Amino acid sequence: MVLYSLLIDILKYTMAGVGVVYIAFYLFKPYMDRSATIQLAELKKSISSQTLPLRLQAYERLVLFADRINPANLLIRLSGNGYTAAELHSLIVADIRNEFQHNVTQQIYVSERAWAVTKRVKEDTLSVVNTAIKALPENATGLDLGRIILNHLSKLEQNPYDIATDLIRKDLEDLF
Repeated sequence: MVLYSLLIDILKYTMAGVGVVYIAFYLFKPYMDRSATIQLAELKKSISSQTLPLRLQAYERLVLFADRINPANLLIRLSGNGYTAAELHSLIVADIRNEFQHNVTQQIYVSERAWAVTKRVKEDTLSVVNTAIKALPENATGLDLGRIILNHLSKLEQNPYDIATDLIRKDLEDLF
């Protein structure tokens, strides 16, 4: 009987202890959750303050990329006077690919939309250049190639490089 009474007392104290721990846990849980939420918000704020300059720089670089592969600028920079059409074509394609490779890591810091615009403008530029070289005879000069490329772009209703720049800017505005 004494043993039975002792076991019941132990069981009562154990149940009371478990009940107290259970109640204490659910009383302090909202405070612990709030503390964790505050710490997470502070961490995100800290990370954001560190990555914001990198993100801004990435958007800058994408706008610069669109400007640099614009054939109007590209042809001036490469100065196609002394080249054959094939040589100038190779230089243009290499320059566009080098510019793109130089900026490929910027996709980490920009939205998918901004990066898709960047890839699209690159691919469209390469397509225009490749189409233009196919339309020329083998003995054509670099000036002939440049003329065909610029003529193609002048026929477009809107400048695709301005459109790309505007889309990238709009995407940047969404950050703020």
